[in-house]
Amino acid sequence: MIQLKINGTTHELDVDPNMPLLWAIRDVVGLTGTKYGCGLSLCGACTVHIDGQAERSCVTPVSAAQGKAITTIEGLDSKVARAVQSAWEKLDVVQCGYCQSGQIMSAVSMLARNPRPTDDDINTAMSGNICRCATYVRIRAAIKDAARALA
Repeated sequence: MIQLKINGTTHELDVDPNMPLLWAIRDVVGLTGTKYGCGLSLCGACTVHIDGQAERSCVTPVSAAQGKAITTIEGLDSKVARAVQSAWEKLDVVQCGYCQSGQIMSAVSMLARNPRPTDDDINTAMSGNICRCATYVRIRAAIKDAARALA
């Protein structure tokens, strides 16, 4: 049995310790906000927070997440998260929406560590998140808007 604490709730899962965290979250626990994109940690759609850090759940085995605090898009509830989500809505960032949970998770993680990011900071933090609709300009604007709201 693997014990995972996801969004503050402890789950006992009878799964292979090598199962990717993504599939435990989606298929076993039933939280579908975290998306499958590439399975290779290249697109960022599967981003969750593990102990507050943005991590790719498609390549993280459940055994590596055991005993850590896992947060999915459904569990985001902080001042930083609310600022990011508000900016996303205000600036109408979403187009198709598929990548957005991963984009938001990466943005929240970065702003929690660095509330006044430079363009280079944003580029670095968001570089592993692909948006096939190319809403990068709106994503960057929303991150800057959220940072201003937090200041």
